[in-house]
Parts: sequence; structure tokens; C-alpha cells
Amino acid sequence: MTMTQRLAITGMTCASCAGRVERALAKMPGVVAVAVNLASEQALITGPSAPDALVAAVEKAGYGATVAEDRPAATPAGPSALPVILACLLTAPLLLPMLLAPFGIMLMLPVPTALALAAPVQFWLGRHFYRSAWAALRAGVGSMDQLVVLGTNAAWGLSLYGLATGASELYLEPAAAIVTFVLIGKFLEARAKRHTRDAVTALAALRPVTARVVEGGREVERPVDALSLGDIVRVRPGERLPADGLIRDGRAGLDEAVLTGESRPIERGPGDPVVAGALDLDGAIEIEVTALGRDSALGRILAQVETAEATKAPVQRLVDRVSGVFVPVVLAIGLATMLGWWLAGAAPSVAILRGVAVWVIACPCALGLATPAALVAAFGSAARHGILLKDPAALEAAHRITLVAFDKTGTLTEGKPALTDIVTLDGDETIALRLAAALQHGSEHPLGRALTTAFQGTVPDSTNFRALPGIGVEARIEGVTYKIGTDRLLTGPVPTVLAEAAARLEGKTLSWLVRDGVPIALFGFADRLRPGAVAAVARLHAMGIEVALLTGDTEGSAQAVAAAAGITQVRSRLLPADKGMAIADWQAHGSHVAMVGDGINDAPALARANLGIAIADGTDIAVAAAGASIRDAGRLADLLVLSRASWAVIRQNLGWAFGFNLIGIPLAASGLLSPTLAAAAMAGSSVAVVTNALRLTRWKPTR
Repeated sequence: MTMTQRLAITGMTCASCAGRVERALAKMPGVVAVAVNLASEQALITGPSAPDALVAAVEKAGYGATVAEDRPAATPAGPSALPVILACLLTAPLLLPMLLAPFGIMLMLPVPTALALAAPVQFWLGRHFYRSAWAALRAGVGSMDQLVVLGTNAAWGLSLYGLATGASELYLEPAAAIVTFVLIGKFLEARAKRHTRDAVTALAALRPVTARVVEGGREVERPVDALSLGDIVRVRPGERLPADGLIRDGRAGLDEAVLTGESRPIERGPGDPVVAGALDLDGAIEIEVTALGRDSALGRILAQVETAEATKAPVQRLVDRVSGVFVPVVLAIGLATMLGWWLAGAAPSVAILRGVAVWVIACPCALGLATPAALVAAFGSAARHGILLKDPAALEAAHRITLVAFDKTGTLTEGKPALTDIVTLDGDETIALRLAAALQHGSEHPLGRALTTAFQGTVPDSTNFRALPGIGVEARIEGVTYKIGTDRLLTGPVPTVLAEAAARLEGKTLSWLVRDGVPIALFGFADRLRPGAVAAVARLHAMGIEVALLTGDTEGSAQAVAAAAGITQVRSRLLPADKGMAIADWQAHGSHVAMVGDGINDAPALARANLGIAIADGTDIAVAAAGASIRDAGRLADLLVLSRASWAVIRQNLGWAFGFNLIGIPLAASGLLSPTLAAAAMAGSSVAVVTNALRLTRWKPTR
């Protein structure tokens, strides 16, 4: 199994920083893959490298790193406003003369006062820029902080030169203003990035800190982290469940919005499974703990969201390539601007200020944040509403989907079919049901569970059990080989009584019992559509998306379910491989296909589709093969709507980030933007991108 580790990274300020951390980690022995996300400030590393070595590599690159704890993270502390406030207080007097000049008020600060105000801003409050710029220089790469340091120190150099030569004009205010505006922008950006994770941290906060464990008939309060599997925990009305478990005593209405996104009460009683974070509305219950921490449903959601946030979307690769050459190109443009203005006859001070403005305006922060900020916000909103995405590629694929293929049993239907008909050759239904229950004893297949539930007696032992994928099962019972499954088991003539029964039961799911190659009984099952399945299909049609049904069931049963759900495209009697071939056929004709399934036999199709979507209560193999998990079919349209909204925001952000630099750099180079205005505009661009992404945190499904 491939080892995956997460690091929390500190000190990154732009896309170049993220790229530098990524390259430092990628060079470590044993690292197979690495992705660094600027918005979530996390690194996801695949490979067996020692955590301490990974942390050391990040620190050598000039950044901080800690191993991300293997539990839901607490809400991070907000950024400190003190450096920003001090910078504003010190810079305001320096800018006052410039602000008053248009009103005819001429004010000139004494040079010692101006130096006393500007120096702390440049060399104390702005010290972080020097550390980061030096780290980038040692690593042989460019960064946004190098642009800030170059620009502000060029202004300081001009000022010191002016003092030495007795010039009347100094350039301390643009240097201080650049540092101050960048600090303001970084502060607002950090606040906004923190808000993009609010949905995830809110999920983490749903798990209580302590639990009441029943020991020897009395309650003992214990930290949730100290719970063990098998503990009996008592939960009272108004409290949240501390762990996944099974109700052993009591009955209550539970609000399971933590997993479903819906706050309507769900009645739970003895034997029913419950999940951590669910709210007990009206009854005292005792639960036996069955899963803790990352193994709980809530823990899996948080772990998958955090992993997805630290992973890059495919579209981010373009941004990374651009960011990799951005700073060196901007440095060259700034130097060319200085040279051009000087050759055109401008004073050296004017030429330098024009180049400084170019360096300051061309900040790659907005470019680096455009995609990850939107993804972090979207993943949080999705998790809050019962949609779990494995990685950003799933979100990117979702907005392109043109056709959705549903599995039938357990996906569109409840997956809890009931036995409704038994037809036998000899008329002895009890013996036929006894044999069928023996064949299906211990089976997790919905039809198998229906058979074992229907038979109340003692089942005989079976040997030589063998699964027949997509067909059924076979085993020896009391010395005779029996098979039970679909009509694919039938290789010869079917007795008239069974053939007539099969025709009469057309529209139900049929299962054949075969002895030594001869059919001896027929079982009919009925299943109900999942609540909301009809509305889900209608919403997809309204969005212009084709809908199809793929099933291994008979044509009659498939057509009956499809008609009830409003689906016209049906492919039935499919083996697992056939489902994958059906999807490949649609893809070959230009469709982008999403496959929705819940069983092991759906795994090949889920993996083959452009986007595999598993019903969350399906098998682990189906969930592992899928790119997304949803609680029910009704969440599918919500996923596609959220994906479209997310990609609209990403396109807007990238358009703004690229457009800002395409317009801002020429304006600065032509002298239409002063370094002070360039700093303010640069800070505003990053804040605008993250603020736009924050709109996704307010997204809610349409009902």
C-alpha cells in the first residue's frame, strides 16, 4: 500500500513559494509524488520518506513545516493584525503630504522624522520579505518577495543617494507604502483563506470532546480520544454522538446532516447503525462503539477532504508552469523598463521608480491562489452537503459530464428487495427456499439477504462455494451441486411451468435455482426506488444531461425500474466488464460519462467512467474505485451544479489574475502607475481572487 503523508507548511506567500516547496520535497529519496496547495497550506507526499527528513527539506528551502496530525484539525488561529496596524500608523504620516498636495496644502516632514517612520516598516515589519527572498535566492528561484525587496530597497537607495547629494526629493513613502500595502493584502488574504476552510472545520467541530461510557452499570466521563471499540456510550437528547456505533438500547430521532446534508429527523432504534456527529433530538440511547477517529464516517469525510485540498487540479499545472518563469521574466521587464526610460532621457530616479512599479505590480499571488482557493471552498461546501470528493480531478471532471449512467439495485432502488414469488417444479416451496438460503448464507448481495431473511429454519451446510461474477453462486449441498443466479445459468430447455412463470413475472427481478444443470425453481423479487430517485433523474434531464440505466438484471426488470424513474436508455443483462464496455462505447461517441453505482460489480465501470460516483453506503471497493461519493442519487445533480459553479469561479479568477498582470505591467512600465499605487493594486488583486472564491462557501443545493 502506498504511504501518503501530509505536512502543514508555513511561510508561503505566492505560487512560486509553493513551487519551491514542491521541488524541495520531490528531490527527497523515496518520494513518488508531491503536491503543495497554497490555499490550504498543505503538502501531500506519496512515498515512504521519513517525516523528519521531509520537514528538514522544507525548512532548508526556507519555510516551516510540521507533520499534519492524523485527526480532524481544529480551526486555525487567525492572522495577527498587529503588524498591519503598526505599519499603517507609521506609513500614514509619510503619505500625508502626498494626500494634501492636491488641496494646495504643502507639508514636508523633516528628514529625520521620515527616516524614523520608514525604517521600522522596511527593516522590522518587513523582515519576513528579506528572509523569504534570501531563501528563494539560495534555492535559485524567483519569488514575489524578491520583487518586493528589490522594489523597496531601490526606493531606499534613491533616498540615501538623495541625502548624500543634497537632493530635496526622497522616496521613503513609496518604500513604506509598498511594504504596508503588501502586509494588508497578505492579512486580508490569510483571513479569506481561513474562511474557505470554515465548512471543513465546522464538520470537525461536530464531534464532542468527551463521552459518557457505561462501566459496571454507572457512567464514567472519558475523553473521546480515549474511547475503545466495543465501549458502550450513553447519549442524551440534545447531545452529539461521539463515535460511530450500533444502538444497543433506546430509540431516538437523529439529525444526521453531518453525512446527508438534510436536517430532517431520522428514527433510529436497537440494532441501527449511527454516526459520529449526529445530533440526538429526542431520546436517550446507548450505543456500542464500532469505529473511531479516521475510521469513522465523519473521520473519513474529513480525511478525504483534507487530502483532496492538498492535491492539485489538472488545470493548476498550467498555472504552475506560468509561475515557474513569471518572476524571472518580471525582473527582466523591470530592468528593461529602467534602461528604456534612462535611454529616453529620463532622470535616473524616474527610470528606477518606473522599474520598481513594474516589480511591485506583477505579483504572482493572485495567479497562485486562483485555483486552490476556489477548490478549498468548493470541497468544504460539498462535504457539508453530503458530497465527498476524492480529489480535484473529480470536481473538474464533473462540470463536463453529458451522460449519467446509473446502476439499478442499491443505486436507483433501495437495494433491499423482498422475496415475492416462489415457483418450483415439484411444488415444494419450502425445500427450494431452504436450498437457496443455504447457497446464499452469509451473502451481502441484496437478493441473497432477501432469501436468507425469508427462510426461518436451519440451513444445511454447503461446501465448494464459488462465486460466479455477474451471474450468481454455486456450492455443493448434501452431495449435490446447486447454482442460483440469473438466467445466464440456463444452458438447456426450461421446464414449461418455470418458463410460464418467468413470463408472468416479467418486470420483477428473477433468480433461478439450478440442480446439476437443470432449473428446479424460480424466485421473484420486488425492490422500491430510492426516495428522490425520480426527482434526481428529472433534474438531470432539466440540466440537459442524458440518463441511462446499466444493470445485470433481466430486461423486464430493468425496463420496469427505468420507466418508474423516467429513464429511456436501458442496457440490461450486463456482466461487470460489459458495463465498462458500455461506458467506453458512449465515450467513443463523444460523451463525458458519469457512472453511479454501489457494488463490487460496478467497480470496473466506476473506474472506466470520466467520473465514478459511489453511493456512500455501498461496498468499499466501489467507493475506492469512484472519484466521488454521495449519500443518494438526489445529491448527483447537486454535485454537477457545484462543479459548474466552481469552474465558473476558477475561470473568473484565472481571467482576473492573468488580465491584471497583462494590463498592470504595461501601465507601470509606461509611468501611469506609481510604486505606491502599484502596491495597493497588487494587494487588491489577491484579495479580489480569494473573495471571489469565498462565494462558493455560501453555496447551497437547490431543493
